[in-house]
Amino acid sequence: MMNLKSLVVFDAVVCAAFGLLLIFGASLLERLTGIPEAFSFLCGLFLMPVAAFMAVIALRFVTTPPAVWVIVLGNAAWVAASLVLLTPGLIALNAFGVVFVLFQAVFVAVLACLEAKALLFSSPTAVER
Repeated sequence: MMNLKSLVVFDAVVCAAFGLLLIFGASLLERLTGIPEAFSFLCGLFLMPVAAFMAVIALRFVTTPPAVWVIVLGNAAWVAASLVLLTPGLIALNAFGVVFVLFQAVFVAVLACLEAKALLFSSPTAVER
C-alpha cells in the first residue's frame, strides 16, 4: 500500500490532470457526455488551486493530518456533488456521461478512503514520510 505522502502526491497529480482535461477538453466532453462545456471548464478551473493545495501539503517535509483531512473531506464533497449531477433533469447526460460521472466519482471515493485509512492507521512518524 502507498504511504500517505505518496497518496496525496498521486491525488494532486490526478486532480491537476483531470482539471486540465476539463478545461481543455470541455467542448469534446460536452459532445461525448452531455455535460455542458461551460460547466466542465469551470470545474476544471476550480480543480487547479485544489491540486496546488494538495501538492503543497504532500511536498512539505511533515504532512499535517488536519490538512490531509481537509483533502479527504474535499474529495468526499466532490463525490457528493458528482452524484447530484445524476439527478434527473439537472444536466442532460447521455449514457456515456452517466458512466463518466460515476467512474470519476468512484475513483475519487476510493482515493479518499485510502487517504483516510492511511491517516487512521499510520503512526505519527509515518505521516512525516
